[in-house]
Amino acid sequence: MKGQDRRHHWLAVALFAASPAAAQLSQPGTAPARGPDAPKQDPSPRQPGDAPSSDPAGNAPIVPDAEFNAALPPLSGDINAPLEPIPPASGTVSPPPATTAAPIATGDALGTVAPEDPALAAPLTPIGSFDTTPLETAAAARGEDLPDIRYDTVVRGLEPLNLDDEFKSLSALREGKGKAANASQLSARAREDEGLAVRLMRSLGYYDATATSVIEQVPAEDGGAPSGRLRAVLTATPGRLYRFSSITVQAPAVVPDDLIRRNLPLKVGDPIEAARVQGAEANVSLVLPQRGYPFVKLGDRDILLEDQSPDPVGAYVLPVTPGPRSSFGRIVTTGDAVFGLDHLNVFPRYKEGQLYDSRLTDDLREALVATGLFRNISVEPQQSGRPGPDGTEAVDLLVRQTKGPARSLAATGGYSTGQGVRIEGSWTHRNLFPDEGALIATAVAGTQEQGVGATFRRSNAGRRDRTFSIIANASHQNYDAYEAYIGTLALRWSYDSTPIWQKRFTYAYGVELTGTNEDVYDFGLGRRRRGTFGIAALPGQVVFDRSDSLLNPTKGFRLKLNLSPETSVRGGVRPYVRTMVEATGYYPVSDSLVIAGRARAGSIQGIDRDDLAPSRRYYGGGGGSVRGYGYQRLGPFDPEGNPVGGRSLNEFAVEARYRFGNFGIVPFIDAGNSYESSLPTFSSLRFGAGIGGRFYTNFGPFRVDIATPLNPRPGDGKVALYISIGQAF
Repeated sequence: MKGQDRRHHWLAVALFAASPAAAQLSQPGTAPARGPDAPKQDPSPRQPGDAPSSDPAGNAPIVPDAEFNAALPPLSGDINAPLEPIPPASGTVSPPPATTAAPIATGDALGTVAPEDPALAAPLTPIGSFDTTPLETAAAARGEDLPDIRYDTVVRGLEPLNLDDEFKSLSALREGKGKAANASQLSARAREDEGLAVRLMRSLGYYDATATSVIEQVPAEDGGAPSGRLRAVLTATPGRLYRFSSITVQAPAVVPDDLIRRNLPLKVGDPIEAARVQGAEANVSLVLPQRGYPFVKLGDRDILLEDQSPDPVGAYVLPVTPGPRSSFGRIVTTGDAVFGLDHLNVFPRYKEGQLYDSRLTDDLREALVATGLFRNISVEPQQSGRPGPDGTEAVDLLVRQTKGPARSLAATGGYSTGQGVRIEGSWTHRNLFPDEGALIATAVAGTQEQGVGATFRRSNAGRRDRTFSIIANASHQNYDAYEAYIGTLALRWSYDSTPIWQKRFTYAYGVELTGTNEDVYDFGLGRRRRGTFGIAALPGQVVFDRSDSLLNPTKGFRLKLNLSPETSVRGGVRPYVRTMVEATGYYPVSDSLVIAGRARAGSIQGIDRDDLAPSRRYYGGGGGSVRGYGYQRLGPFDPEGNPVGGRSLNEFAVEARYRFGNFGIVPFIDAGNSYESSLPTFSSLRFGAGIGGRFYTNFGPFRVDIATPLNPRPGDGKVALYISIGQAF
C-alpha cells in the first residue's frame, strides 16, 4: 500500500476508534428493532442540552450529529502532512490502555537491498551478434510433408444447388489434401469452409443460408477402436430463396427511353443471383457505349431484402449516369508520333458525325496495334463540348502513341516427301518509307529450292487493308518435273483480310514479268533440253469468305477464283489464260470435331502444253495437293519417268479434324490428278489416305501428316511425310 493510502487508512481507523459508537459497540447491548412493525423514529433531531427523552425502543442516535462533527479534527490541505492526534470526545468512555502487541504487518515494508548483480551491470549484447536461427520443434523435425493428422472431407447440402464443384475448387479442406499439422489447423480450415459455403449459397439468392462443421473420429471398419483418421463433415443449409420484388433504374432520360432497362436482363420473380446481377450490370456498361453513351457510369446497387413476408423478396435499385449522347468527332494525337493525322484517318471504319459506337473505337485501336509499329497505343474518347448532329455532342478520339521497334526477323521451315527440306527467312523494316512503307528481304534455302528476294510493301495505302507491293526475286528450283532458274518482277495491289477484320470479299490484281531458263523434255527431239521463256501476265484473284477464321476455320465456306491472262514469248507470242477455281467448306459436328472438305479445278486455255514453260503448268501430288504421292508426280510422264505436267487439274479432299485441348488428330482422304487436256476429267483419279497430328498455337496449327497412296503406280512410294505450319486447306 502506498504512503498516501496508508494515511487515509489510519485516519479512518482513528476516526472509527475515537467515535462514541465504537465505545458503545465494545459493550453489550440490545439491537434495535427493524422491520415494518418496529416503532417509528422521532423525526425531530435532538439538540445539545435537550432533556433526555424516554426511548424504550432505543431508536435515538447514540452521538448527536453536532457533537460528532465537533469531535472531528481539522483537515489540512496538504495530503502529505502527518496525521494529528485526535483528542477524546467529551463525555465518552476512554478505551482501556493498549497492551503490548506485535506490530501489524502492512505488506509494504521493503527488505534489505541485496548487492547489485554484476550481470545486470554488464553492457547489452550487440543485436548483430544474436543467433536468429529458430528453435527446431518436434513438428519441424518431422518435416511439413509428414503431418500428424490425416482427415477426410464430407460436404452435404451443396450438390442439389450445383455448388459442389465450385466449393471443391475453393475449399481450404480440399486444398489441404487430407493432411493437417494439428487439430487447430484442421478446425480453422473447417471454419473457413463454413464461410465459403455460406457465400456460395448467398451468391445464388439463399441469404438465410447457414453452414456448420463437425470434426469426428472415423470408426474402424470392423467396429473396433477408431482408425486414427478424422472426418471433417460440413453441412450446408440454404434456407429460403430470395427473388426480385421490384427492379428500379434511377437515371435521366436516354434515347431510346428503354435503352437502359432493355439491356438490364433482370426480371421480377428471378432469383437474386450474384452472377446474374453482375452480368446484367456489365451488359449495361457494355451496350450503352455501343449506342452513343461513351461515358456511362453505374452507381452502387441497393438490394433491400424483406424477410418478414411470406415469400422472401428483395427490391433492387440501380443508379445510372449515362453521360451525354455522343457522336464521332475528330482524331487527335499525342506522344511519340509514329503516324501523323493524315495516316491515322485512314484507319477508322466510321464517319465523322456517326453515332458513337465503342466497337468502332476498339477496332481502330486493334488496327493500329496490327501495324506492329507501336510499343504502346491507346484510343480514348474525350468530350469536346462541340454540338453534333441530332442533339448529340461530338466526341474526339485521343490516340496516345509510343513508338516501338520497326525491324523484325522471321523464319519458317518444313519438310515434305518430294520437296525435301525448305527453310525461309526474312528481315523486315516495317516503316523504312513512312507511312508504313516496308522493305522486306527474303532468302530460301532448301534441298531442292534456293532463292533471294526483295519486296517493297505499302500497307494501308490510301485505304485501310489495301496493300501495294513491288516484288523482285530470283530462284533456282530443281524438281523431278523441271530444273529452272527463274527471275520475276511484279507489281501487285490487294485488298486483304486480316485476323482483326476478316472480310467477306477480298481481291488482288497486278502485273508480272518473268524470265526463266528451264530444263524441259522435248517430245519432238525425244530428249531433254534447256529452253528460255519470257512471260508477261496480269494475275487477278477474288475471294468470297464466310468462314469463321483465317488460320483455323471451324465453320463456313470459302470460294476462290484465280484468273491470269498471260503471254509466253519463245520464238513467238502465244497468249493464253490460266484459271483455277477452289471451294472449301467446314462443318462442325461438335465442339471438338469438324469435317472439312475441298474441291479444286484448274484449266489453261489457248496454248499447247509443250509451248508452256514447265514451271507454269499444273501438277498434282504433295502436301498441298493429293497427299501420299510425291510432289508434282501426278499427271503425264515423259519416257524417262519424270512428270511433265498438264493443262488441267482436279483435286478433292476430306478431313475429320478432331481436337482435344491444344492437340488434334486428323484422318483424311485425298483424290486428284493432272491432265494433258485443257479441261480436267474424272478419269484416272489417284487416291491417298493418311492421318495427321496437330499442335495448335496462337499463330496457327503445327501440322504433321503421314499418307500412303491407295492406288499407286509403279515407282510411287509407300509412305509420304509432310511437316508444315497451317491446315492443309
